[in-house]
Amino acid sequence: MLESQLQALAASAQQRIDAAASPDALEAVRVEVLGRKGALAEVSKGMGKLTPTDRVRIGKLLNSTKTTLESALDARLKSFADAALAARLDAEWLDVTLPAPGTRPGALHPLTRIQQELEDLFTSMGVAVLDGPEVESEYNNFDALNIPPDHPARDMQDTFWLSSGQCLRTHTSPVQVRGMAKLGPPLLMIAPGRVFRNEEVDASHEHTFYQLEGMMVDRNVSIAHMLYFMRTLLKHIFNREVTVRLRPGYFPFVEPGFELDIQCLICNGSGCPVCKQSGWVELLPCGLVHPNVLRMGGIDPDRWGGFAFGLGLTRLVMMRYGIDDIRWLQSGDLRFLRQF
Repeated sequence: MLESQLQALAASAQQRIDAAASPDALEAVRVEVLGRKGALAEVSKGMGKLTPTDRVRIGKLLNSTKTTLESALDARLKSFADAALAARLDAEWLDVTLPAPGTRPGALHPLTRIQQELEDLFTSMGVAVLDGPEVESEYNNFDALNIPPDHPARDMQDTFWLSSGQCLRTHTSPVQVRGMAKLGPPLLMIAPGRVFRNEEVDASHEHTFYQLEGMMVDRNVSIAHMLYFMRTLLKHIFNREVTVRLRPGYFPFVEPGFELDIQCLICNGSGCPVCKQSGWVELLPCGLVHPNVLRMGGIDPDRWGGFAFGLGLTRLVMMRYGIDDIRWLQSGDLRFLRQF
C-alpha cells in the first residue's frame, strides 16, 4: 500500500512541478511535498508498521522518490532563472558598435589649469620651469636642504620611505638642489609637481598633493623681491586683491622664514573646515635661502643670495574655485570634474 501511495504522490508532485507558473508556486509545491510536515514525511510515519524486509524496500523507494522530486524542483527553478535572464538580456540589449549618444569632450583637470597658468605667468617673467623625480634620494630631499639625519625638522614631514632607502619626495624643494647644481647662479626658476606625505586625510589635507617651488639666486636679493613675486602670483590667479598676512615661520632651508597666509575664500574668513575655523589658509611658506643650502648647491653665499617659496598648489586651486574639500580633486568623480 505504501508503495502505490508513493508512486501516486510522485506522479502528482511531478505534474504540479511542471504546471508551476512562478518560483513562488514552485516553493509551495516543495513545502507541501518535501517539507518537514509534507506528504513524504507523512508516508514515512507508516514505515514502523512494516516488516524488516518491506521497510528496507519502501525506504529505498522513499529516498529515490525524494531525490527525483528534488532534482525536478531544481531543474524547474533553473528554468525560471534562465527565462528571467533571457528576458533581461533581451530588454537591456545594447549594440556596443554604435556611437555613443552625444559628445562629451574632455577638459583639463583644475590642478592642470592652474599649473599651466602659473607656468605661463612665470615664463613671461623670464623664469625657467624645471622638473625633478618624485622618488628622491635622502640627500636631495633632506640633507642638501639643511635637514641632516638628527635634525628635528625631519619630524615635521611624515615621509613615505622605500625599501631602497629612497623616499617619495615630501616637497618640491629637491628641485632647488638640482637646479642650482645644473644651472648655477644667477638662477630664476619654478618647479611644479606632485609630493607625498603620510598625512591624516581630512578636508584640507591629503597624502598626495601638489606644490610649486620657486627660487631666485642673484646678487643683493632681498625680501622685497620675494614679496613682489608673491603679490604678482596671487593677483594673477585671483584677478583681484586678496587679503594676506605675513608672519614668521621656521623652515630649515630659509633664514629668515615666513608664512604667507591668505584669508580663506571659502568662508571669507569666518571659519570653516578648510581653514580649520581660523579664517586663514597657509599658502606660501617662503624666506631667504639659507647659506648652507647655497653651499650644498655649489654656490658661494658670500657672493650670492636668494629667496625661495613653496606654494601649496592644491590649496590655491581650492581657493580659486571655491572647493570645500581637498579630497574631491583626486576622487576621479566625473560629476565634479565636469564642472571645469
